[in-house]
Amino acid sequence: MMRHPGRAAPGPAPGRALRNYSDTETEGEIFNSLVQYFGDNLGRKVKTMPLVEETSLLEGSSVSLPVVIIGNGPSGICLSYMLSGYRPYLAPEAIHPNAILHSKLEEARHLSIVDQDLEYLSEGLEGRSSNPVAVLFDTLLHPDADFGYDYPSILHWKLEQHHCIPHLVLGKGPPGGAWHNMEGSMLTISFGNWMELPGLKFKDWVSNKRRNLKGDRVMPEEIARYYKHYVKVMGLQKNFRENTYITSLSKLYRDQDDDNNQDRDISTKHLQIEKSKLIKRNWEIRGYQRIADGSHVPFCLFAENVALATGTLDSPGHLEIEGEDFPFVFHSMPEFGAAVNKVKLRGKVDPVLIVGSGLTAADAVLCAYNNNIPVMHVFRRRVTDPNLIFKQLPKKLYPEYHKVYHMMCTQSYSADSNLLSDYTSFPEHHVLSFKSDMKCILQSVSGLKKIFKLSAAVVLIGSHPNLSFLKEQGCYLGHNSSQPITCKGNPVEINAYTYECVKEANLFALGPLVGDNFVRFLKGGALGVTRCLAVRQKKKHLFVERGGGDGIA
Repeated sequence: MMRHPGRAAPGPAPGRALRNYSDTETEGEIFNSLVQYFGDNLGRKVKTMPLVEETSLLEGSSVSLPVVIIGNGPSGICLSYMLSGYRPYLAPEAIHPNAILHSKLEEARHLSIVDQDLEYLSEGLEGRSSNPVAVLFDTLLHPDADFGYDYPSILHWKLEQHHCIPHLVLGKGPPGGAWHNMEGSMLTISFGNWMELPGLKFKDWVSNKRRNLKGDRVMPEEIARYYKHYVKVMGLQKNFRENTYITSLSKLYRDQDDDNNQDRDISTKHLQIEKSKLIKRNWEIRGYQRIADGSHVPFCLFAENVALATGTLDSPGHLEIEGEDFPFVFHSMPEFGAAVNKVKLRGKVDPVLIVGSGLTAADAVLCAYNNNIPVMHVFRRRVTDPNLIFKQLPKKLYPEYHKVYHMMCTQSYSADSNLLSDYTSFPEHHVLSFKSDMKCILQSVSGLKKIFKLSAAVVLIGSHPNLSFLKEQGCYLGHNSSQPITCKGNPVEINAYTYECVKEANLFALGPLVGDNFVRFLKGGALGVTRCLAVRQKKKHLFVERGGGDGIA
């Protein structure tokens, strides 16, 4: 599980020659080679790439990319792997410990999992995800992992290039997403093999990087390097573009049943175009690429399908109280860790206030505690709350977190005592406000208020995705359209087996956006999306072969 954790250049002028794709292309040449690449993959009918200058809309072409993936973390990487034609099959000698599931797999052993009925295979399975395909794929990759077993995957992978669906993956940084920005001194909550992606065992990769393999938990920086290496070794680089930021994702065509024909983003002229052509350009994606000199180069491209794989770590949660914007109040572990590392807080007499009851807050407690910085730990829950994450972690595997939980239970504040020298917990308390003289006001569940002097505060109460490029900040896609999208409280509402957004056709979401914050489970989203697109591609091919279409776009 990720504890801390989660976009191009203008097109060429008419007539300008385009070069072949090269791994050494510079940042400013991000899309110049895509006409050649996608032309080769899409077939002879593809004449141009729908990449245009910011001031034009390329009126003459109906071609669009089949898929654009927004986000290059493990969700986006795994989806790219499967869209590139990699297919999972039941391994020849494999036997799944779940006899019923194994019997179902044997019924269609000759078919890849992508070509099978995922609803049928998922039926009756249980796991730590609310998405059935995520549970299915996890049990195929890590059979009985939740029972403490380390069984090998029952799948083997084949590259079937005829199944390749051309796509582009846009990310702010290098492949791996938010893993490159996480606090490097903390261990991951999940085992290393649970972080791995299909086709490359993490243990095999890491064994070449370090000698000491005693622990199964690893540093986030190792995971980040693994993901970056994975993209290279699997030959996915041609699909990835770094330093790209999306500013707008808008629907170019809505079916007559969508929103009663409201909110159309296309001109009357376009509405007169035959629907069979227009539907191939469903989405307009605008943004910019940050190049080496720091400048921003705008781009605009079109896609038939878009997959949201942004994660949910973009915007840290705020208490929305007075004084929260003072410079001594932090909202992320990297900020807090940097302050500790710069010796800004060491030797301070006044305590650090840590707000939150999750694992990231526990990391902050450990960071301060291990640097001899006194801690005030404030959280709204009771220490006996069964939903506290610590109750879900085995003590032997996670001793440091159980140390924090033990202190939460045994070193709590009482009105008739002073703060303890190293750590004091404040269960069922919340912060009312921060003051400019570095004081805070806390209030207990009974209404009792108390003022404390601080050296710093860090608020770690979760995070939200940055979906500012979508209308309504993406809220309309959630189960509760009046609230922001969050991993736990209000994920994107999707079809359970295709991962297509219930409220927006041809838009998919996976990973933390749909509640799968464990790398183990977000891989199921890639399976669901790939199957859905593969089925539609097959139907489209049959339609064209029977003379019903004008070519594949």
